[in-house]
Amino acid sequence: VPNIPQQTVPPGKDESDNVMVRSWGEPKSFSFSPAPHWKLGESLSIIDFDRGVKLSGTRFYVLKGLGARLQRALIAFMLDLHTTEHGYQEIYPPFMVRRECVGATTSLAKFADNLYHDEEDDLWFVPTAEVPLTNLHRDEIIPPGMLPFYYVAYTACFRREKMSAGKDTRGIKRGHQFDKVELYKFTEPAASNQELEKLVNDAEEVCRKLELPYRVKELCTADLGFAATKAYDIELWVSGCDEWLEVSSCSNCSDFQARRANIRYRPSPDEKPQFVHT
Repeated sequence: VPNIPQQTVPPGKDESDNVMVRSWGEPKSFSFSPAPHWKLGESLSIIDFDRGVKLSGTRFYVLKGLGARLQRALIAFMLDLHTTEHGYQEIYPPFMVRRECVGATTSLAKFADNLYHDEEDDLWFVPTAEVPLTNLHRDEIIPPGMLPFYYVAYTACFRREKMSAGKDTRGIKRGHQFDKVELYKFTEPAASNQELEKLVNDAEEVCRKLELPYRVKELCTADLGFAATKAYDIELWVSGCDEWLEVSSCSNCSDFQARRANIRYRPSPDEKPQFVHT
């Protein structure tokens, strides 16, 4: 059973009912048709799709030269921004986790076919750093006055993408392996929506500093993730594809994940433990 949407979440039947919240910057116009990234990547010799397929099969690619350096620089930029300006603590977690860790963040029964799994050791390759970050405080009671916790983590992410049938998978979109910087918070229940808004702004700051026009949409009830009770997407305008693409999804999961991972906090020394919000 998924989480229950907050009453303020816009109702809807699919992503077309998501609601525009705000935008920043104006997409650039060109006197020519911009090339898509998969053509630019090959012409600049920074992405090698053929060798990615040779090494690992379809939906894998090799970044090389300035492409690899750009990837590394963007990861370092985001980690430095969030740790030095936004107050997050950097975490470098394992890229493989136990079965119960995956189950704490989402429905393993529903999404197992979309994940990579080492059957012998029953370890699961992380689809996002959200999984290990959620379970950092698994089976813990956080002492009074400690919350909120702000964490930022870089991981490679691994997804079989079986659920992307019929969608555009050209270039580096929907690859089986990709890098991501994740923001994650543990908060008291009364502060979780406020902390969500701050987290969205922290993610937006990356786009503003890179001078990338973007827009923020609130997700309708039909488009919410399994664990989310309220969520926003940040989308960038990609001229070469002539479309807006989601680059960040920010969710308030209330106590949904905390209950599954048994993560509680004590509001004061004399009070009973309560579940945190994530």
